[in-house]
Amino acid sequence: MGVLLRPLEPLDAEVIAAWGDDLLFCDEAGWSRDLDPAERRVRWVELVRDLPADLIRLAGVLDGELIGYVDLHGSEPGRRELGYLVGGRERWGRGLGTALALAGLAHGFDVLGLDEIWAEAADANEASVRILQRIGLTETGRGEDAWYLDRRTFYRQFAMPRSDWGRAGPG
Repeated sequence: MGVLLRPLEPLDAEVIAAWGDDLLFCDEAGWSRDLDPAERRVRWVELVRDLPADLIRLAGVLDGELIGYVDLHGSEPGRRELGYLVGGRERWGRGLGTALALAGLAHGFDVLGLDEIWAEAADANEASVRILQRIGLTETGRGEDAWYLDRRTFYRQFAMPRSDWGRAGPG
């Protein structure tokens, strides 16, 4: 699947904010339900305009359409945390999460020259755990306790060193 990553653009903020109009999307994505749509849009415009120094957030585009984003987060030299989000909910279950995550790995290793990329997913979020396993990350341990969809759970942590990147991919 040919997902391309590019820097976020101002118009992306409107699209991303609109995903939050779906309250089930907010629940699954861990977004607050409490923001009214106008406030959510303002926050996304501000975020796109001024990302924190330790966050690289790239738009995921397929056939010219914004389908999600990829994060590479952290300030450790040579190491970043991978995050990804497919939006809106009507796109879930089509392999786009895997495609975004793989594009994030490629950007991290091939463009940024990272030595290691790590990620975590709530144990109760089976789809996210499967994506991290599918793209070749190795489970490294248990993270903090968490809540996911009103269920008590914990984070499962994963990592991939650069030396494993050539062997990564859906399998």
